[in-house]
Amino acid sequence: MPVAKADLHIHTRCSDGMASIEQVLEFVERQTGLDVIAITDHEDARGGLRARELAAKRGYRFEVVAGAEITTLNGHLLGLFLESTPKSFRRVERTLEAIHSAGGLAIAPHPLSWTTRSLSKRTLDRLCAAGEPGITFDAIELANPSPAGAHAGRKAARHNASAWRLPATGGSDAHHLKCVGTGWTEFPGKSAEDLRAAILEGTVAAGMTRYPSLLEVGLHRVAMQLAWGYSATPRKILGGSRGHGKG
Repeated sequence: MPVAKADLHIHTRCSDGMASIEQVLEFVERQTGLDVIAITDHEDARGGLRARELAAKRGYRFEVVAGAEITTLNGHLLGLFLESTPKSFRRVERTLEAIHSAGGLAIAPHPLSWTTRSLSKRTLDRLCAAGEPGITFDAIELANPSPAGAHAGRKAARHNASAWRLPATGGSDAHHLKCVGTGWTEFPGKSAEDLRAAILEGTVAAGMTRYPSLLEVGLHRVAMQLAWGYSATPRKILGGSRGHGKG
């Protein structure tokens, strides 16, 4: 069976990313070899749902998974295969339960990171040890080359190998086009459903490459993203909305 690649952690201008949905889709089609991507905007799955619809309509060679990066009281949590957005600022147990009851998968992104809201070792220890059905993680993101995840990845990998034993995934955590595809998940098959099955079966592997430097991305773009992120993400949490097509 062929091995495919998926980037499971991409942001667009539907939250704090700097590229529109259309720009991300065109970049993936023309500039990467990715077979599946997940759009995981902060606190909102509508961007992913729109991207999935557009990708199918335009006949792109890759598939899109609708997701979201949800802020819980314990840290960020990636929900994949979503049809609606779980509520923010609840205990991670409740968010895990909401994702799974809706048929989604839950991944711990950039674990142990101190540069962004992340799940702690204590939280991961507690939930993985309990192993309560529906209130656990389907995978853990161990290949995140962004500033949010790179510094803590090795430490998280050691703990995962010795205690948590979760399937390892990768995602770029891209907020700029040049970063898309720098973190990935390898899985047997080709489709989004193959990816889902591989995560549940633990037949995934995480990989990453060098993240573009600030100069490569563009200092002005980085500054714009930081400014936009501080204004856009709180609006999502408080229930605001933006356009989910080109904007």
